[in-house]
Amino acid sequence: MDTADSPRTTPPPAPAAATGPAAPPMPAASLRLLRTAGFVSNFDRFCITPMLLLIGTQLGVPLTTVMLAASGYFLAYGLMQPVWGLLSDRLGRVRVMRLSLAGAAVAAFCSVLAPGATVLIVARVAAGAFFAASIAASITYVGDTVPAAVRQRPLSELMTAFALGTAVATVIAGALAHYVSWRLVFALPGVIAAYLIVALRRLPEPPRAAPGALLAPFKVVLRSRWQWYVMAVAMLEGAVLLGFLTYLAPALEAQGASATLAGAVSALYGVGSMAAAQQVKRLVGRWTPVRLIVVGGVQMAVAFGLATASQSVPALVGCALLLGGGWSFMHSTIQSWATALSPAARATGVAMFGVALYVGSALASALAAGPAEHHAYREMFLTAAVLTVPLTVAAAVGRARYRS
Repeated sequence: MDTADSPRTTPPPAPAAATGPAAPPMPAASLRLLRTAGFVSNFDRFCITPMLLLIGTQLGVPLTTVMLAASGYFLAYGLMQPVWGLLSDRLGRVRVMRLSLAGAAVAAFCSVLAPGATVLIVARVAAGAFFAASIAASITYVGDTVPAAVRQRPLSELMTAFALGTAVATVIAGALAHYVSWRLVFALPGVIAAYLIVALRRLPEPPRAAPGALLAPFKVVLRSRWQWYVMAVAMLEGAVLLGFLTYLAPALEAQGASATLAGAVSALYGVGSMAAAQQVKRLVGRWTPVRLIVVGGVQMAVAFGLATASQSVPALVGCALLLGGGWSFMHSTIQSWATALSPAARATGVAMFGVALYVGSALASALAAGPAEHHAYREMFLTAAVLTVPLTVAAAVGRARYRS
């Protein structure tokens, strides 16, 4: 990248393991800890969705009230991304993960003990604010410690863990809440977060540039033209994929499928993502990033094409699996690109990338709510298929022109 995009910084030494093609790009134990942190963050973020109706019934409040716990969580999760990124650049990646997970554990256990809706809403908002640090910090850690040429391999491992957290939350949370208790579901991420507070002490803190003025990382990030470009791509990606993905389950339910079946089909997105991530790991270094992006875009276009043609169970099963594959091919490539843009303020840059992704997702979900209310799912998925084309072109052309 142009040196004008970031001030001089001392890059961390490349791990010796990354120099050999057969060796892992980072220690397996370190990667397991990062994967666990990402898994628990995504599990906690998505576990409440299948439990909303049951929680409302047991607490004696309407669904709209319980929805505040979910929407407040997502809002806090998105807004805290730049805050944790800034703190990570100043305090260190591992320290911020441990501090945030301590707060997340407390918030999770408060959710377990919540006597009513008000306490539960406050606890879930706090959980969203604290769990927001884990995924961005994990990605940044990989960016700090793994050479760019092989960085996408461990990032694909992280994507697998993130997808697993989403899938497990979607499928398991509802079953545990129905047959045991919804409070147990909130206890699980609390226990894992408490374990990680201790376990992450074994993770070495990567070198980073000495912190300057408080807002210096934002200045570094926001003066990079490529950072703005990648953030724009991330916003469009969040809208096209994550925003419209939300409506797979409602589209099935509108055809008469049960909520359980609709949730299980939606969870296949995680299965597709995990399977594709294993392929991406093997293809990194053999395929160019542009080729990976294009293959991901084609999968997404075909997926939304299937959903446009039919909202039957077989069609949406194929759609969910292909969307997961498209996410692993395209998003892990763009994510790897984002870690290279502002090395002097990497955590802040990755956090701003995340903000753009979540903003795009939220905007698309909100704009699609009207058509979804009228069951206009065919038109909605056709729109997503069409938008996949400029997304793929913008991501592929930008990545081809970018010079690190």
